[in-house]
Amino acid sequence: MSLAFLFPGQGAQRPDMLGTLPRSPATAEVLDESRTQLAQLGLRPDIDTASALEDTTNAQLALLIAGVASARALTAEHGLIPQFVAGHSVGAFPAAVCAGVLTLTEALTAVTLRGQLMERACRDGQWGMAAVSGLPTRTAADIAGQVGTAEDPIWLANINSATQTVFSGTVIGLRSAEDAARRAGARNYERLQVSVASHCPLQQDTARRMAEYLTGLPRRDPSARYLTNTRGRATGSAQTVLDDLAQAVARPVQWYDATRLMGELGVTCALEAIPGHTLTRLLTSAVPGIAAEALQDSGLAPAAAHMQHLLQRTPE
Repeated sequence: MSLAFLFPGQGAQRPDMLGTLPRSPATAEVLDESRTQLAQLGLRPDIDTASALEDTTNAQLALLIAGVASARALTAEHGLIPQFVAGHSVGAFPAAVCAGVLTLTEALTAVTLRGQLMERACRDGQWGMAAVSGLPTRTAADIAGQVGTAEDPIWLANINSATQTVFSGTVIGLRSAEDAARRAGARNYERLQVSVASHCPLQQDTARRMAEYLTGLPRRDPSARYLTNTRGRATGSAQTVLDDLAQAVARPVQWYDATRLMGELGVTCALEAIPGHTLTRLLTSAVPGIAAEALQDSGLAPAAAHMQHLLQRTPE
């Protein structure tokens, strides 16, 4: 018996995602704590309106809060305790909170800093990200190398599956990459709801500044195995988690490696936090033997009940 909690990254956000969280004491507690900390950080509480979510920092904070609220409700009110946690990009922060490496207050401060630094790194020029489906990773990497220029760079930012990757780069570079990807036979090419370029060398100063902040926090080893973004490996070390949280913004996300590793490590069930469902689909595609469910699609209480039933039937 082994349960994983999955936490989506930027691109999964949607308007009123916090206002429509399931009503429960656990989610109310997370929302109250978050509002207090946002006020101390000088931020408005309404970070999940359609216009507010256009801001990188607001989108990342909303995903953090929704992820922590989902996990606390599952654990405190439904008795589901994960043995593994994995978060895609900014989703790594609620994963770290769930595993006890960060407090919610520490994570809110860190994600605010992260979002602001990412925006600052992209203040000159127009940047973004795009997902391409239907091409092997090697082909996508070749396209990035071929179409990227010094003025309009393209980087391979996420390796999500054997045939799904994400590019980071300038808007012009992403257009060139789309033309090349479609010529190479891509099934789909979609610009993400992201106005920065992430998981690329452009964010090296962001990674450095994040490391400086995280260095000052206490070292709390995770209560669940944490799967890293930068290497797609599992760790039980607080220092490795903090290093991953800092460095991932400047390195490609190795999500495909992380999902395949879950199968090797014996994960039998997985729940994806609100508001995502893409990670569930990627996991079931990579490791069909894992029963995965998205709270956004099934509802928190029904999904929790279903997982409880499966876990009771699954031998250790």
